[in-house]
Amino acid sequence: GGLDSESYIDLMRRVIVGDSRPENVVLLEVEPEKQNTRIDFWGTRHHLGVKVICLSKLKKEGRDLYYLDEQGRRIGVERIYNRIIFDELEKRADLPREWDLTSEVNAEWVGHPNWFFRISKYTLPFLSTPFVPKTLFVNELKTIPDDLENWVLKPLFSFSGQGVKINITREDVESVENPDNFILQRKVEYIPGVTTPNPAEPSKCEIRMMIVWDKGQEKPRLVNNLVRMSKGEMVGVRYNKGRDWVGASVGFFEP
Repeated sequence: GGLDSESYIDLMRRVIVGDSRPENVVLLEVEPEKQNTRIDFWGTRHHLGVKVICLSKLKKEGRDLYYLDEQGRRIGVERIYNRIIFDELEKRADLPREWDLTSEVNAEWVGHPNWFFRISKYTLPFLSTPFVPKTLFVNELKTIPDDLENWVLKPLFSFSGQGVKINITREDVESVENPDNFILQRKVEYIPGVTTPNPAEPSKCEIRMMIVWDKGQEKPRLVNNLVRMSKGEMVGVRYNKGRDWVGASVGFFEP
């Protein structure tokens, strides 16, 4: 709302870098150079000057975190812009690390990992509104719905559509090993209403909104959006391979 490119980047700098020097702020990921979202990391580095780093490269001495720069100098870490998804981290027992992310350190989180667990899909069963599909914790089901063709089975804390089952059976629900970590959600039909240069294959889209809560402000602020277009069964890179006029970008709106 009311931001241009310069003021938007200034806001991101204030929220992510704060009063620290950019070199003392890390964007933390698991092998960031291999992530589908790596272009976002390089953009953040370009505009804010922060260090994009893998957890395996982070060093710990007592309560202090640091990394070694290209010249081998020790650079202290004061702020952590977290981009790690724990569902992915749990699968990477091969990844060396000196810090497990749960022990106390002399660094401040920019977006604490707990927010991912407290919001994300975990919040959905507690929301009752026409704008949120009905969502149930699997472990709280009294009976399994008869119309499973209208429901989707999702792990609570996965990402990028991993583990989601769209066409489910009663056996799928009954065989969930950790039902407290899964939800059933009413299906939402995405209408292919975006005309593309290939008129026989219009795209579907979803619009995601980015909200930032600046320190000292009474409430969060809506600052950006992301439009994701898809022709696949789901939204995401892996479901649209070989298709055209899909992907993600910012959405422009007429004033």
